[in-house]
Amino acid sequence: MKVEDFDYYLPKELIAQRPIYPRDAARLMVLHKNTGEIEHKVFRDIVAYLKAGDVLVLNKTRVLPARLKGRRADSGGKVEILLLNEISLNKWKVLVKPGKRARPGRKLIFGKGELLGELIGETDEGERILSFDYEGNFYEILERLGEMPLPPYIKEKLSDRERYQTVYGDIAGSAAAPTAGLHFTQELLNEIKNKGVFLAYILLHVGLGTFRPVKTENIEDHRMHSEYFQIEVKDAETINRVRKNGGRVIAVGTTTVRTLETAAGSNGEIFPKEGWTDIFIYPGYKFKAVDCMITNFHLPKSTLIMLVSAFAGKENILNAYNIAVKEKYRFFSFGDAMFIL
Repeated sequence: MKVEDFDYYLPKELIAQRPIYPRDAARLMVLHKNTGEIEHKVFRDIVAYLKAGDVLVLNKTRVLPARLKGRRADSGGKVEILLLNEISLNKWKVLVKPGKRARPGRKLIFGKGELLGELIGETDEGERILSFDYEGNFYEILERLGEMPLPPYIKEKLSDRERYQTVYGDIAGSAAAPTAGLHFTQELLNEIKNKGVFLAYILLHVGLGTFRPVKTENIEDHRMHSEYFQIEVKDAETINRVRKNGGRVIAVGTTTVRTLETAAGSNGEIFPKEGWTDIFIYPGYKFKAVDCMITNFHLPKSTLIMLVSAFAGKENILNAYNIAVKEKYRFFSFGDAMFIL
């Protein structure tokens, strides 16, 4: 299967540059995967498509203010890093700009010296390992010095960093937002619960591997980066009880889909687990755990459009995306949503 098979035309003006207000006022395309039928709604209308006894599964990660601007200790030259994930105490896998001089032994200063770093290694993929030194609480320092790691296609500055967080996320660790969840308000979640829909949570700290371009001609040759995930016993039990009673498992976002499919047995039972997943889902994959999916509109030729194509059928997805372009839906992180059922 070729990467080019997952391309589509997208005018730049349809890439959303700012979040919509209120969150649940985004547009919602409803795609019936078995027929290809499409409906055009508003996100808060999603309640009408949920049934008592279903379970909505959400990713409770929070985005770190993972972009740090600093300077080199030896020359004072500007440097910028992006935190990817913590590999051991105070040691992080990072991206560094400029990268040519980011050699082991280089020392970096952030803020007024509240945070010091030393480059101590490099990965096979060209990422750097940075060791931090500081006094106090690392995450409190990061909240003061760091910036939200908005994707490069968003050119406008974000005035309220909470708009790149879900309202339910409570465990910091992601380098990017699980963007399908950005559409939910607490009021909408309460309305969903009052309808008799269960809520369950997983944790997957979103890295950048999901968003990196597929550089191989054949998608089967692409290798996904690993991301940390966790499913607690109570949430696994909720999901399994819903499945046993005939309810639907509705995943909010591709991160939730990947986590559930990683933790599922062959019969779809979800096991409480934690660890690292590098699961790559593309057409031909047989889903075990997920019945419906809420997601955003994804980049051309990305692993994310391959995942939704595996779920709903490539022809259905590309047709839906072409219609979304024609109807001027807003695309990507701050864009509109799709409910695939």
